[in-house]
Amino acid sequence: MDQPSIEIVEVSPRDGLQNEATPFSTDEKVALIEGCLGAGLRRIEVASFVNPARVPQMADAEAVLARLSPAAFDGAIGLVLNERGLDRALATPLQEINYVVVVTETFSEKNQGASVEENLAMAANVTRRAREAGLRTSITVSAAFGCPYEGEVTPQQLYAIVDQVADLEPFEIAIADTIGVAVPRDVHERMQGVREIVGSRPIQLRCHFHNTRNTGLANAMAAVEEGVTVLDASLGGIGGCPFAPNATGNIPTEDLAYMLSRSGYHLGVDFARLFEVVDLLSQKLPNPVPGLLTRAGMFPALS
Repeated sequence: MDQPSIEIVEVSPRDGLQNEATPFSTDEKVALIEGCLGAGLRRIEVASFVNPARVPQMADAEAVLARLSPAAFDGAIGLVLNERGLDRALATPLQEINYVVVVTETFSEKNQGASVEENLAMAANVTRRAREAGLRTSITVSAAFGCPYEGEVTPQQLYAIVDQVADLEPFEIAIADTIGVAVPRDVHERMQGVREIVGSRPIQLRCHFHNTRNTGLANAMAAVEEGVTVLDASLGGIGGCPFAPNATGNIPTEDLAYMLSRSGYHLGVDFARLFEVVDLLSQKLPNPVPGLLTRAGMFPALS
């Protein structure tokens, strides 16, 4: 019997690095991306087309893309937050972009300088233009479980946004716990509601969890139990949102891959090569990465 498959979207080159104070050179970013590719990670967030004054770590997006191998573009993803970002992405070989819609007004203004309504209108324009240019568009619904400024986010608030996003017909909708407040019960409830809203439309569902309160891996498994087959993760667990206070810590890719592989899912990941890339990050960053698998080692041990 074939193993069920889970796809990991590697976000360390974008979501991982954007909140790190340690600068990474263009060559180091390219080495990170190519290392992820060599470890079997096929979909990778490689760049963010945002204002370099606001996110300096992402200032060299075009330079990074210019140095990637052709194979990287089969699954490379670029983040865009407005039409200016889309214009930049369209001038590159990227075949996929990700747009972000925030559930709450205050965070939407902080993240993109626009109201939720304005952001949804922009998402419609970006999705349409990207489709006309032959690019796939995924839309991340951010602050889906809680907001750093407004507090609790109700399921009804989330569903109202997902309903409007689904009408734009992206190929994928990602539900993001941007500040790491969710617990598995929340994930079960909200993913069931999201799936009902999407209905029979050909929209893939994906989840993005932060491990801020040490619930990220449990939430990822809850999402899988609800039929989600695509999960975001970041090597070593690095990352966070610069515009969301205390939004630290993505799920460590290697820890997630270990949990899922031991649970009987096929990932296509080479753990030995994955460890090598985590080691590159560990040597560069001033503090140990949050991920635990590279400290404890595989079980059974890698031969």
